[in-house]
Formats: sequence, C-alpha cells, structure tokens
Amino acid sequence: MSHRGYSKQRRVTMNSVKLEVENIKCGGCAGGIKAALMKDKMIDDVSVDIDGGLVEIKYKDGFDVETAKNTLAGMGYQEKGALKGIRAGAAKAKSFVSCAIGKFSAEKDV
Repeated sequence: MSHRGYSKQRRVTMNSVKLEVENIKCGGCAGGIKAALMKDKMIDDVSVDIDGGLVEIKYKDGFDVETAKNTLAGMGYQEKGALKGIRAGAAKAKSFVSCAIGKFSAEKDV
C-alpha cells in the first residue's frame, strides 16, 4: 500500500470503493453482482465494468468493504490475485453458476 492509502486492487474515494475482481464475463455476471450487493442496506449503488473487471460500490457511512468482498468471493468473483491454482478454478466454476443466475434473473425481469 502506498502512503496515500491506495492499493492495486482497491482504490478508495469518499463514499465509494472500486474493487478489481476476477471472472466477470458478461452482463449476466454484472447483473448478479449488482443484485447481490444491493441487498446490503449500506450500499447506495453498484456499477460493474465488465471489460475492466471492476466493481464500483457507492456506500453510506459505516459500510464494511469486507462484507462486500465476501459476498463477491462467495459468488466466484474474488479480488484479482486472491486465489491461485485449484482454488481459482473452483471460484471460476462458481462464477459460471452466478452468471447463469444473473442472466436468468435479467430475462425474467424483461
């Protein structure tokens, strides 16, 4: 971490954080991520940059970023570089399921 409080994976600004995550492939992934994170009452908005692998979270004071990271990891979208080898493969498989759920939910809402 540098002296300014920034790291490669996480850049924090006033009431927002950008997380660099793995396994985001499409709009289904993005929709699933947004739906899961928006369940947290401390989160005001979520945007997902599919190509950049970034999840930006705008939040209220008192928000715990570790809770959001755990939610993402539970869906197979862990922070970039957090897992290696077979664990990374298992997370990727989990992300395919989350992606399919996100696609199904988006189609159902149309």
